[in-house]
Amino acid sequence: MPGPILRACRNCSFIDEADVCPRCGGETTKDWAGYLAVVDYEKSEIAKRMGISSNGRYALKVR
Repeated sequence: MPGPILRACRNCSFIDEADVCPRCGGETTKDWAGYLAVVDYEKSEIAKRMGISSNGRYALKVR
């Protein structure tokens, strides 16, 4: 049984199931690669480099 179809925001890379990003209101797409789970964005070097300012699931590459 397949799970939900995850989509990534073209603006902020946040991953969700919605057609519109709940964080920034941007358009989402099913065409993304890589998965990053940010638990503590204040201490995460990757989150700093990606400009992430809140915890959550993010795509590493959004097409």
